[in-house]
Amino acid sequence: MLDKNSSSSSDNNDATVTVSQKKARIVTSSQVVAAPSVQAEEVPTIPMSSLQTLNALQPEVSVAATQAVRRPAPLVVQPSEYRRGMGESLQVWWDGIRPAYLPLSIMPVLLGTTLAWTQSISTKTLLGHLRITHFVATLLAVVLLQIGAQLINDYYDYVRGIDTSNTFGPGGLIQQGFVQPTRVLLLGIIALCAGILIGAVVAVAGGFYVLLFGVIGVLGAYLYSATTHSLSSIALGEVVSFLIFGPLITFGTYLVQMNQTNAPSRPQLISVLLYSIALGLFATAIMHVNNMRDAESDEQAKKHTLATLLGIRLSRALFFLLVLGAYIIVIALGIPRNTPHLTLITLWTLPLLLVTLTGMLRADLPASLHLVMRQALKLETYFTLWLIVALIISAFYTALPGISSHIPL
Repeated sequence: MLDKNSSSSSDNNDATVTVSQKKARIVTSSQVVAAPSVQAEEVPTIPMSSLQTLNALQPEVSVAATQAVRRPAPLVVQPSEYRRGMGESLQVWWDGIRPAYLPLSIMPVLLGTTLAWTQSISTKTLLGHLRITHFVATLLAVVLLQIGAQLINDYYDYVRGIDTSNTFGPGGLIQQGFVQPTRVLLLGIIALCAGILIGAVVAVAGGFYVLLFGVIGVLGAYLYSATTHSLSSIALGEVVSFLIFGPLITFGTYLVQMNQTNAPSRPQLISVLLYSIALGLFATAIMHVNNMRDAESDEQAKKHTLATLLGIRLSRALFFLLVLGAYIIVIALGIPRNTPHLTLITLWTLPLLLVTLTGMLRADLPASLHLVMRQALKLETYFTLWLIVALIISAFYTALPGISSHIPL
């Protein structure tokens, strides 16, 4: 009995100790142990004398400025420090006058001169009558007028906020900050006046109608973009392009070359008119696709063109009608009897025509429309050159005696 009670009491004591130990552990685990405080004098320190000794051991570094040290050239040159050379300035102006558009005025001069020359070729005058001086003067006058009109157009577009963000539109002289706007306007007026003076001298040889055509052309070139209500802003830009780059230049050049004593016959005048209409349709198509490319910026500047009024689908249809209309005219002039059938070699441009028309069907962005415009310019150039070659060969074919009987054409 005693052993049982003692054992039981010991067991109870062990249980009590175990519980108390667990409580002690819990309490001690939750307590924060603080480190004993240490006096500041007991913390080891490095004497200042040793730091000064280490500092004295380091070598002194000194930078001596010499003349051999130069500052590198800046990657971006400030505008005030930059001066363009003569060659670069000429290149800037050459790009600004947009030489890619010059065939619009050059081709009618070539065609009008060729029509007048080939009509003067006969059995008696095998070489015909070609006024080289008049041809050169006419070509120079027309090119100067176009350059002046383009520069003036760039200036007034800049003033009215047109094409300011269009990378494909203007020549870039003003928009890219290459040249001051007043200089562009001044050079445009100078080129326009020079073209007027040369054209006035040439018009004396052509007669009253040439002078009249010249006045209409100059007014159209200036009013195309000048004044607040320019012709290009009221949907008349295509009409002006048709008249100037079609009948006016072609007929004017033709009359300058013709001898006033030998007046052309009625059929000859009709053929010249029809050929000039074909070139006018090409020029209108090129100007129309140019306006299609700039339609978004034109709408923002409240400039109304046929492209902004018709929309993309009707504008494409109009482009098709204009280009195909030029081919229909030449085919109609080449098929009938006693007509220069060789003019049908202009159909050799049909592959380029197909590329241009299919490009127009797919084009909807300014970049793709710009490419279509460049293709249309190339198409008009090749079309006109083949037409000129056909007219020259046909003229000599009929003039050389006995050739038509041996070589049917």
